[in-house]
Amino acid sequence: MAQASETLETAVRGRPGVLGRSDGCSLSGTLEVVGERWTFLILREAMSGVTRFNDFRDHLGIASNLLTARLAKLVEYGIMERHTYQDEGTRARSSYHLTPVGRELNLVVAAIQQWGNLHLECRLGPIVAFEDTHGSPVTVQFVDTATGRPVAPEDIAVRPIGLAGGDSQSDGA
Repeated sequence: MAQASETLETAVRGRPGVLGRSDGCSLSGTLEVVGERWTFLILREAMSGVTRFNDFRDHLGIASNLLTARLAKLVEYGIMERHTYQDEGTRARSSYHLTPVGRELNLVVAAIQQWGNLHLECRLGPIVAFEDTHGSPVTVQFVDTATGRPVAPEDIAVRPIGLAGGDSQSDGA
């Protein structure tokens, strides 16, 4: 089992079909781990404080077998960790808590929700809000690392920087 202090890359390195594949860039590997609808909804619930299996199931309306599989994968990759608890008079059960690696995904979940808020007409709208510790709303944006200024999405260029394993792509020059 991956340790909470590991990065996602360390947690998945060497696993066939994730970062070990020839096409296994960091985006591909990340999507192998968290790129499924139920996984994002589980993460959203965990970020808002849900920890118990029954609460995840009831909040999401997810089948128990799917929830079990998704939680097991999140634990396997060090995104969540399982703790045992026992309420008086009941059997021991598991609760699921985000690790530091898992909490780093709040940026991803917020970005996806922010995009949906802007471009989709959802019946319920957002059901969680992302705020700073003072309760002020926050947004996800690109920031120029040299100046600290926001950069608009239309001003972002995506360029290849090389292939895994040290091979670089030619720009035709």
